[in-house]
Amino acid sequence: MTNSSVEQLCFLHTNLSEEDVKKIKELAVNLPLIADLNKANIFIDCPTKEGKHAVVVAEAVPKTANPVYKKPVVGKFAYRAFEPSVFYTLSTGKPMYLNRALTQEGRLVDQSVVPIKGSKDRTIGTLIMEKDISEQIQHQQKMEALSEATETLSEILIGLAENRPIIPEMIEESLFFIDHEGKILYGNASATNLIHEVSEETNWIGKHLINYFPCIATLLADSEELQVRERKLLNKVFQVKKIRLDQLKSAKGTFVIFKNITELREKERELIVKSVAIREIHHRVKNNLQTVASLLRLQMRRGLPEESKVHFVESLNRITSIASVYEIILANSSVDDVDLYSLIERIGNMLVSEAEHENKRVRIVYSGPHQMIQSNKAVSVALVVNELIQNCVKHAFKGLSDGEIKVIFQQKDDNMEIQVIDNGAGFSPSSKSSLGLDIVRMMIEHDLSGHFVIERAERGSIATVLFPLEREVVQA
Repeated sequence: MTNSSVEQLCFLHTNLSEEDVKKIKELAVNLPLIADLNKANIFIDCPTKEGKHAVVVAEAVPKTANPVYKKPVVGKFAYRAFEPSVFYTLSTGKPMYLNRALTQEGRLVDQSVVPIKGSKDRTIGTLIMEKDISEQIQHQQKMEALSEATETLSEILIGLAENRPIIPEMIEESLFFIDHEGKILYGNASATNLIHEVSEETNWIGKHLINYFPCIATLLADSEELQVRERKLLNKVFQVKKIRLDQLKSAKGTFVIFKNITELREKERELIVKSVAIREIHHRVKNNLQTVASLLRLQMRRGLPEESKVHFVESLNRITSIASVYEIILANSSVDDVDLYSLIERIGNMLVSEAEHENKRVRIVYSGPHQMIQSNKAVSVALVVNELIQNCVKHAFKGLSDGEIKVIFQQKDDNMEIQVIDNGAGFSPSSKSSLGLDIVRMMIEHDLSGHFVIERAERGSIATVLFPLEREVVQA
C-alpha cells in the first residue's frame, strides 16, 4: 500500500476533497504501527460517490499476529448488509467498539470502528480494527456445550441401572452411547428404529456402531470432543453430533446423536429453486419492457407527426420507469424488495436528462432514507413518481430557462410520504386534468390504498403522496 494508491482510490471512487484525501493519506502512513501494536488488521473505509457502499482505501496486516484475511482487500467494496457497524459510523459519526462480526471469508472477528473527521466535523471515512476470534469462540462454545449438556446426559444414562430411562426415550433424535472402543452401550427407542432400518439384528448392544453406520467412521476417529457433521444415510440427510465424555470421572464414553434433517434440506432446496425462478421471471420482464422501449425509440427515429411525439415520449418514460424496478431487483440480493431511494433517483435522473435535450436546465435533488418496499408496490410507485416528475419537467418551467425539483420521502409511522416540489409557475386547480395525474390518482387509490394531493405553493407546486407500508396478508 502506498500513498499514491490511497490517493487514486479516493479520487476514483469517492467525493472527498483534496484536503480530506490528504488527511486520509496521513493516517494511512501509521496503519502498520497500529496493526502491530494491537495485533489486529487495520483498515480505512471511505464512502463511495453514490453513498450506497464504502471502499477500502488502505489496510495494514500485523506482523505480531495471524492476519484475518488471506488476500488483500484494498480496492474492495464494503456493502451495507455485510458491514452495518461501518455504515452506522459513517452515517452518525459515532464509534462502535468490540462489535462481533463475520468476515466475507467466514471468520469471526471483534470489530471496532471509529470515525475519521474532516473539516466542519464531517465524517470522511472510518478507521476499522478487526481481531480474529474464531478459535476462541469455537473453544468457548465447545466448553459450554460439554459443561452444560454432557454431565446431565451422562447422569441420565447412569440412571439406566435404576430402570428410569425417561428423558432419552422422549427424545426424537436417535441417541446412542458408546464406549471408548465404539461399542454400543445404550440406544433410545428412536435409535432402535434407526438400527432396524439398516439391519435385521435385534441384539445389537455391545456391537460396534460403525458396523451399522460406516459413514460416521471418520467422525468417531476424530480427536475433537465435540463434532457436528452431515451425513447421507438411507437416502436421507442426517445431522450427526458426537459428544465425548472422557473428561468426566463418573461416566466415560461418547454420545452419538442422529437427527433427520431431510425435510429441512429439501425445503431449503425448494426455496433456492423458487428464488432462482423468480429472478428469472424478473429478468424476462425487464428484457421484454426494454424490447418494447426499443421499438418505441425505433419508431420515433423513423419519424412521427409532431403532435404524436409527446405521447410516445410519455409512454416510453412509463415503460422505462417500470423496467427500473426490475433492474434494481436484479442488482440486489432480495427478489421481493426494492430500494425506494435508488428507484426514485434512477427515474428522476432519466427525466431530467431528457429535459436537458430540450434546452432546459432542470436540477433535481433527493432527500430520504434507503427504505425497502415490496416489488409489487414499487411498480406503482415508479409510475407515480414518473408522472409527477414528468409533469414538473413538462409544465412547471414553461417560459423558464431553468428550474429545480425536490423529491422528499420519509416514513411516518406505518406510512410512506413522497413529495415532489418544484419552483416553477405553480399548479392551477382550474386547469384541465391530464392523463398523467389521472394515472397518479388511480395508482395511489387502487394499487397503493393511499392518498394524493397537489396544490399551489408560494412558488411552484407541491404534490404529496401518502400510502401504507405494511405487507399484505395473503389468505391461504
